[in-house]
Amino acid sequence: MKKSVRLYITGIVQGVFFRLFVKQSAEKLDVRGFVRNLEDGRVEAFLEGDADKVNQMIEICKKGPRHAQIRDVKIKLETFQDFRNFKVLHI
Repeated sequence: MKKSVRLYITGIVQGVFFRLFVKQSAEKLDVRGFVRNLEDGRVEAFLEGDADKVNQMIEICKKGPRHAQIRDVKIKLETFQDFRNFKVLHI
């Protein structure tokens, strides 16, 4: 079963290689979508793929890389977009 979610991650998540961490984790799990920094200091991630793997990615994002300090992760269900890969986007 396919699943798509959009995450808004709050905390110390910019300047700690968070986007690269998410991209590498997503590629290992064959999850597709994108991750980007937002101007307000949060990170946004759009994740889609096999529901179990997307759920694993949500948990990975809740922990983050070593220097990140995650305060909150808002999760919004989305319509499946059929992304072909996972990208780091720049504002």
